[in-house]
Amino acid sequence: MKRRTWLLGTTVGAGALLVGWSLTPQRSRLGLGSLMQPGEHDMALNGWIKVMPDGTVVLAMPRSEMGQGVHTALPMLAAEELDVPLSAMRIEQAGADAIYGNVAMLVASLPFHPEEEEREDGFGRVKASRWLVGKVARELGINATGGSSSVADAWEVVRIAAATARASLVGAASLQWKLPVEDLSVANGVVSHPSGLSAPYGELARQAAATPPGEVKLKDRKDWRLIGRPAPRLDLAAKVNGTARFGIDIRLPGMLHAALRLSPMLGGAPGRIDAQAALAMPGVRRLVQLPAFAGSASGIAIVADSHWQAQQAVRAVEVEWLARPQGPLDTRVIAKDLEQAVKSRPGHEFHVRGDVEQAERGGSRTIEAWYSAPYLAHATLEPMNATARVQGDRVEIWAPTQVPQMCRGVAARVARVPVANVDMHVTLLGGGFGRRLEVDYVAQAVRIAMDLPGVPVQLLWSREEDTAHDFYRPMHVARLRATFDRAGQPSALQIKSAGDAITPRWTERGMPALAAPVEMPDKTASEGLFDQPYGFAHQKMEHVFTRSGVPVGFWRSVGHSHNAFFAESFIDEIAAELKRDPVELRRGLLKGAPRHLAVLNLAAARAGWGSKLPLGRARGVALHESFGSIVAQVAEVSLDAGQPRVHRVVCAIDCGTAVNPNIIAQQMEGAVVLALTAALYGRIDVHEGKVQQANFTSYPMLRLAATPLVETWIVPSERPPAGVGEPGVPPLAPAVANGLFALNGRRYRSLPLAG
Repeated sequence: MKRRTWLLGTTVGAGALLVGWSLTPQRSRLGLGSLMQPGEHDMALNGWIKVMPDGTVVLAMPRSEMGQGVHTALPMLAAEELDVPLSAMRIEQAGADAIYGNVAMLVASLPFHPEEEEREDGFGRVKASRWLVGKVARELGINATGGSSSVADAWEVVRIAAATARASLVGAASLQWKLPVEDLSVANGVVSHPSGLSAPYGELARQAAATPPGEVKLKDRKDWRLIGRPAPRLDLAAKVNGTARFGIDIRLPGMLHAALRLSPMLGGAPGRIDAQAALAMPGVRRLVQLPAFAGSASGIAIVADSHWQAQQAVRAVEVEWLARPQGPLDTRVIAKDLEQAVKSRPGHEFHVRGDVEQAERGGSRTIEAWYSAPYLAHATLEPMNATARVQGDRVEIWAPTQVPQMCRGVAARVARVPVANVDMHVTLLGGGFGRRLEVDYVAQAVRIAMDLPGVPVQLLWSREEDTAHDFYRPMHVARLRATFDRAGQPSALQIKSAGDAITPRWTERGMPALAAPVEMPDKTASEGLFDQPYGFAHQKMEHVFTRSGVPVGFWRSVGHSHNAFFAESFIDEIAAELKRDPVELRRGLLKGAPRHLAVLNLAAARAGWGSKLPLGRARGVALHESFGSIVAQVAEVSLDAGQPRVHRVVCAIDCGTAVNPNIIAQQMEGAVVLALTAALYGRIDVHEGKVQQANFTSYPMLRLAATPLVETWIVPSERPPAGVGEPGVPPLAPAVANGLFALNGRRYRSLPLAG
């Protein structure tokens, strides 16, 4: 999808005529009430809002909850405009209509440098591209939870839908009482008049459904009662008392269980299979061979009465595994190939300013450093799972997924039925981080269920299979060069990186119909490098796209997760070369970026930058923008028996309007834990075609005792909301690495940091 939207953007920029497209208004996202499938007593007022007889308001929820708080944040937007307490809100899964598609995520995929829009006068290339991609996104209506875009995408549409519903409810009261609309007011879900007349929403809903809304106005910011204030999460109670339903919790009458074994060699396949002993084990029903589909490895599955029986039996199957036809993969070879690609292959230029080569020729000196980041697994707490039932030409799926429409599509392709014949139930996700943007596990569940018509089958991966058959964050390397002018000041920055592109592979796996015939540059490979805010007069940022053969996918904060480590560590190297304080150097380079400077200053002040620390401790700083939000982090570090230890992390964030400050703080804390896990321990190694890590013993997580104190400070803003779920990840690794350099003088240029 990002290739396709990039192609559209460049087409507009070239002034090409797109036959069949006209400059008509974009598709409305309000929708009809029939989209919410109203029941006998509840009344849907549009495609997003319906009202129950008791006054409860139901919001159509198109986004998946995986701990990021979206099932609270979006109801807050609706409750604000409807003037109802948050406790009166409920959610139900949105349907498949295009109004629920994620427009913001697609528009954000365009690879424009921020200064391009700042320079643009009128309706230029950037605005035209965003307009066109927004139009296409509305037509496609792809429902996806990713890119930290849920609140940004819902910011207008959910508030407008709620304000429209409010206008219809007030209009219904106006008609009933024969009083002017302007004389009526709403509060706590009740429409009232100074004369004493009043009616709760539940009593007005039926007439409101047939009442045109008239003029619709969003509430003024000064009148907000919910947005911007801390509020408890709506899913908290269910997660505490155990009633919350994740994919792994699905239990259906007559349900069977499946376990699988995939080829231990990436790109391999099963050859001879002897399942005689396994099929004779108690509770075992059958063996199903699994072809490679939607990017999955091929293998086998056993279906049994319980998961334990299926797991024991699948391990008892004797399989002769065939190697990858092109030969086994090895990460040591891939790392060398990437470095050679930077040295010898031309890269795609994502951003050029000034003349780097001339600046280097006329400069006083140039410094250079190589950085690298390994493959990473997602390691979600809830392993991959899905439950499927195939009966005749109907398919029903229960799955923790970030892309329900893609799941419906892949299920239809596997079962060879129309997409309209696939019913999708989205459960809570026990971790997503991008792994559940894939649909391989759903395809497998459907294929297994096809062999048992009418019987629901739950497929649950083991942790070992989950680690060995992920879609990994790509391995990347980068060469960074900085040039200083005759006065000794930094004048030029050149970064050339290499690594696999994610978006083309993801599109091929999940939406083959949208895969472009010509592969276009993928923004995610260079994001956080080509669009950084520092004021170097001369810049050149390029990336060499590779295709290693290792399956790659979106990992929380995607390219920013490693590119921030490269860039922010190197900024510290420049400071060290100049013998300047790292914060002061950044301040000097941020004169043209006041938002970034404010975030940096807030983090430094709250962390006590420059104040004395206990012996054996030091601070490191990093600043990074991703998904529209700017985050600065200061990490307080030490060494414990030679191993890094992080005691405190101070985060400052400018994410636009803070819808729920509590959730923002929670996301910064969770991001620090995940990012610190990856920074200290995370790596996936492949030797002789096999992933070497298996369970948490070889792919360790951060322990509670090693978790630092995390403080979050939010910059007040009246800008629209930007991303929160991912922006806390990128600055952590460089902040820790820079702190370690301040502590022991050793420069850390590769991840993970712990030996």
